[in-house]
Amino acid sequence: MIASELVTNAVAATPSGGEIRFQVSRDCGGVLVAAWDDAPGTPQARPVVEISPETLDLAEERWDDNGGWGLPIVATLAAECGYCPDSVRGKWAWARLKP
Repeated sequence: MIASELVTNAVAATPSGGEIRFQVSRDCGGVLVAAWDDAPGTPQARPVVEISPETLDLAEERWDDNGGWGLPIVATLAAECGYCPDSVRGKWAWARLKP
């Protein structure tokens, strides 16, 4: 779930045809999951919206825009999470899972 949310956000932040990167590594602190995009700015959680069958937008171009739950899900499931600028360009959004 964490990997899916981080990659989905990187894809959404990246212009069409742009590059994203994904990394999973393990060290003594646990497992680190990270996604990179070259879009400027910082990841911002959207307001969480309660949805119901009546308010669900099923249009093909917006089917994944319902709710704004991505970053709150990552923050709940991970031991810690955040983002950091890349030394060249873009940013890494990451989450650490404890063993």
